[in-house]
Amino acid sequence: MSTADNLEGMLEHGNDNALLRFALGTEYLKTGELDKAVQHLSVAVTIDPDYSAAWKMLGKAQAAAGLTAAAAEAYRRGIEVADRCGDRQSAKEMEVFLRRLEKDG
Repeated sequence: MSTADNLEGMLEHGNDNALLRFALGTEYLKTGELDKAVQHLSVAVTIDPDYSAAWKMLGKAQAAAGLTAAAAEAYRRGIEVADRCGDRQSAKEMEVFLRRLEKDG
C-alpha cells in the first residue's frame, strides 16, 4: 500500500484537516498526479488560509500543471500569509518562485 493510499484511507475515515490534505497534495505532486495534488492542496488552504507551506506547495503544483496564473496567485497569497504570520523563509522562497514564473511567463 502506497503512502497516498494510506493517507486517502485516513481521509475516508473522516480525518479531514489541512495537514492531511497538505500531505496528500505533496505526495501526489511527488508522483506526478498533478490534478489530485492541486485538488488536495486547494482544500488545505481553504481549511486553513494561514497555512503558508500549503500555499507554497499549491503554487508548485499549479505551476507543474501549467496553471501559471493560478500558481502566481497562490504564491502572492502565500507571501501575504507568510509575512503576516512571521514565516519569512517561506515568503522568501515564494518570492523567488513568483519571480521565476513572471520571468518565464
